[in-house]
Amino acid sequence: MTVENYNYRTSQIMLRNQFPGKGKLQIPIIPKFQEKPGDFDDLLLIGFDKTHLEDQEHLDRMVHFFLYDYRFERVWKKPDNDIEKLSRYRAVLSPDFSMYLEMAPVMQLYNVFRNRWCGAYWASKGIRVIPTVNWGDESTFDFCFEGIEKGSVVAVSTYMASEHGNHQDQKEWFLAGYNEMLRRIQPEKIICYNTPFPEMQGNIIPVDYERSSWKYMSYHKEVEEDDLSAFQMGGTFQKECDILEAYRIGGTAKGGGSAYGGKWKPSKPEDERLVGEPGEIKTTFDKKGNRIDTKIGEDGFAIRERHYTSSPNPKYHSNPHDHPINWNFPRPGNPNFERAINYWPSEYPQGAPEFKTYGEILMPYLFSTEEETNFKTIAEFKDCIIRGGEPVFAWKGVCYGVCFHGEGYCIAHEDGKGEQLCKTPDEVLEYIVSGDRLRDVITKVSVISRML
Repeated sequence: MTVENYNYRTSQIMLRNQFPGKGKLQIPIIPKFQEKPGDFDDLLLIGFDKTHLEDQEHLDRMVHFFLYDYRFERVWKKPDNDIEKLSRYRAVLSPDFSMYLEMAPVMQLYNVFRNRWCGAYWASKGIRVIPTVNWGDESTFDFCFEGIEKGSVVAVSTYMASEHGNHQDQKEWFLAGYNEMLRRIQPEKIICYNTPFPEMQGNIIPVDYERSSWKYMSYHKEVEEDDLSAFQMGGTFQKECDILEAYRIGGTAKGGGSAYGGKWKPSKPEDERLVGEPGEIKTTFDKKGNRIDTKIGEDGFAIRERHYTSSPNPKYHSNPHDHPINWNFPRPGNPNFERAINYWPSEYPQGAPEFKTYGEILMPYLFSTEEETNFKTIAEFKDCIIRGGEPVFAWKGVCYGVCFHGEGYCIAHEDGKGEQLCKTPDEVLEYIVSGDRLRDVITKVSVISRML
């Protein structure tokens, strides 16, 4: 055996055995976080991809890895390269290597090991580390909580399980693992990145997802991205677009759950109109009494709607107008409302064409509570308009509406006045509503109607 071969086979990068754990799997143990006064006061996080040695403005943040794995594979492959940089921040959450439900069990186990090894290694270098906890289904419970001492401070993310995508099964998956974590780890505190679910118990420290994003940083700088071609298998179909764009809502966050987002289910009473018997039309009425006809396709999901109103903007919507519904883009597996098909009197003097169907079901409108209708987060609002939800809302007695326009969006008073054309959802959020920036009040406005 050559010296070179010996050094390789005995190196810690190869063996990763310098942090023995408990039990048969020997998953490394991350030492308990030693809290200091003020550690969790107005806590904000910073993504690993935004950290760098020149940063002087955001060192009071904790570093998170709720990112797509390719953005931080380097911390496993070359663990020494980022020690100096990470040591400058308030604390570091252990890397959130994916635990998707569809993964092979051995890969789930491997990613738990990598999470804990990196955390233990950083702690050995004097970095303050908080373990990030993630899980798959119940089959992972025997190993996914290993390497974390009872009574530890831990971190979780609800982002991928949030209900703004109506993935109720994702929420159920999350809560099952969360409750098991409470039982096994009994954490002292739980950092929750993104809005906690009301059902979550424990001493939770919520971290505002939006305020932790790069938009609220003085500047941002990304590490060099890995070549995504390294993750492609020969013969695999490659979509001709940004494969991550459909999941970017205010950043590139990810959590566990399904890699495909889970199966869509109605989460609000009005969502029930989007599923039914093939070929039927469901007729509902919104809070203003405006009629909505929803046509159900052969697979039992809505394919088209007719709205008997010119809302949210009469400049771009005839009364009535139609919206085709697709379930592929921009949010795969979710209802996406396309641009309005208008029936202007000059083009259709006989009125809109018949909304044909095999049968009709008249349903009373099931009013949602204000809590269900209003936007709980900025991300939820973004998701709504990206998918063509056309929300109408009131702030300080004035009604506003958002709809598609060209390659972007239009926000204006409900009568079309005060129109502003925007290229991105973030530009929409900069619009001034009754003297306030929309971004600052979107979770406080009273939503009158929204298709999603």
